[in-house]
Amino acid sequence: MTGTPKTAVERLEAFSGTDLNDLCDAAEDAIKAGGGFGWLSAPPRHIMESYWRGVLLVPERRIFVARLDGTICGSAQLARPPRNNEAQAFAAQLTSNFIAPWARGHGLARRIVVAVEEAAHAGGFAVLNLDVRATQEAAIQLYESLGYVRWGTHPAYARVEGHTMPGYFYYKRLIPEDQGPA
Repeated sequence: MTGTPKTAVERLEAFSGTDLNDLCDAAEDAIKAGGGFGWLSAPPRHIMESYWRGVLLVPERRIFVARLDGTICGSAQLARPPRNNEAQAFAAQLTSNFIAPWARGHGLARRIVVAVEEAAHAGGFAVLNLDVRATQEAAIQLYESLGYVRWGTHPAYARVEGHTMPGYFYYKRLIPEDQGPA
């Protein structure tokens, strides 16, 4: 007898158990499905593992993971601006967002974006920015349904299989303009 899968979204501060392997597997699956947060083909496993270990070490980055029955199946990052960028210190970036194809349909994509928004707001950020390839229709629909505003198009945003394609830039106010530093 199978029940409803257990889902969770949380900030990842350290790897334990099979977390690193699960995260690499989920990222590889997302890359193969065309949603690889910049990667077009999965790199060798040692490169992927080094990438994720490195992200945990970067002080300006926070990793959020989605879990399905305890297994990491997706991730997103909250990137804070560098300390020398005082002019943009009020705005953070949502980046490297994906859910593995086998874990879609459980509401985790929405929940992970909301978790990043909540962390950014709690961190005092007034604005959250993101960008996305124009072909990522599900992600675009999700971001727009959550109130992100498309403010621009880059006509040569990415190059995939020899074809240049556009990308979109979005922002969302986390603190109303009259209440915050933005």
